[in-house]
Amino acid sequence: MFSYPDESIRAQLESDGHLLTLDRASAIVPADDSTAFMSVLGPVPIPRVINGDDVMLEWYPFVCRTELSAVQDAAHIGGTGAFRALLDSSMSVNSVFALPGLRNAELPLVRIHSCCLTGDVFGSRRCDCGPQLEKAFERIKDAGAGAVVYMSGHEGRGIGLWAKAVTYLLQDSGKDTYKADIALGLPEDSRDFSDAAAVLRHLLRGRALCLMSNNPDRREQLEQHGQAVSEIISPIAGVCEHNLRYVHAKRAKGHKLPTVL
Repeated sequence: MFSYPDESIRAQLESDGHLLTLDRASAIVPADDSTAFMSVLGPVPIPRVINGDDVMLEWYPFVCRTELSAVQDAAHIGGTGAFRALLDSSMSVNSVFALPGLRNAELPLVRIHSCCLTGDVFGSRRCDCGPQLEKAFERIKDAGAGAVVYMSGHEGRGIGLWAKAVTYLLQDSGKDTYKADIALGLPEDSRDFSDAAAVLRHLLRGRALCLMSNNPDRREQLEQHGQAVSEIISPIAGVCEHNLRYVHAKRAKGHKLPTVL
């Protein structure tokens, strides 16, 4: 994905073990290998305050590698949908924020969090995403082992920030969060977790994890792509009068949420 004007920088990163290339089976391969699927950088030390305490996290940015021929094939054969999905996945730098010791932990607690700029950064209460993200960091700290995987290309379940803003206005006119996507000719949910599964398989060396999620599809996708999930913990946070319709729509789609909400 990235070129380095001074190639000695890449060489030094690789020599120090801070830049790795993985194939689809999460095995380390040479950067120029034909099976190269993903680049992983890190760990990069990230100090963060979690529930009032200073915590040093380990940050692993990761990004999929896509050959130009694959982009051309998607454009000419797969149509605009396939082309857009490929570009979205390949241009997104995702992240693992892990407590030190993740790579040796038994059954670490993991949250795979889809980017929600409006909730995570701007503090919008139209969804429960921001509070869920904060709760995830608190719970992995309390558990003593775990990680938050932040998927930056998943804004609005994959539709992007601009379309998400339009769907908010459609929701205010009566549509639920899924029907608003369909009204724009977009899929209800186009998120792909195969790259999250690949980086977790690498970091956990094949060990199972405890998944923090209300969405059954999250577990199905991880297991489909080889990452074992031993158990599920359902996080509930940030539900309020501003997002009840949103939460109810997710529950109607199969999310494991209490009926009392």
